[in-house]
Amino acid sequence: MAMGMSLVSVAPALAQTGPVTSGEILPSTIQPAIGLASADVRVTIARIIRVAMSLLGIIVVVIILYGGFLWMTAGGNDEQVGSAKGWIISGVIGLAIVLSAYAIATFVINQLITATT
Repeated sequence: MAMGMSLVSVAPALAQTGPVTSGEILPSTIQPAIGLASADVRVTIARIIRVAMSLLGIIVVVIILYGGFLWMTAGGNDEQVGSAKGWIISGVIGLAIVLSAYAIATFVINQLITATT
């Protein structure tokens, strides 16, 4: 066998027969169901921000609850009480940051929607 010859033959993949249109990717029956055809981009971004802020809020509440659990199970151990206070303070600061970010994002999105419509 000569050097550089290959025994493997590769055939091209013929996955599509013609040009792809948007109707082939997302048929007209799917677009309204998932809200892509009717939703404005600004509204979609606002929904994504709202969901992200909700998830961050849930995480902050879990952090505060964890701090409370540590405090309640400390049993008089000053080191664990100090750690619990740190968790609770961090959670409250995180909650303030999340609420501020939500307020700023809501204000900006509302102003963009008002200015462009």
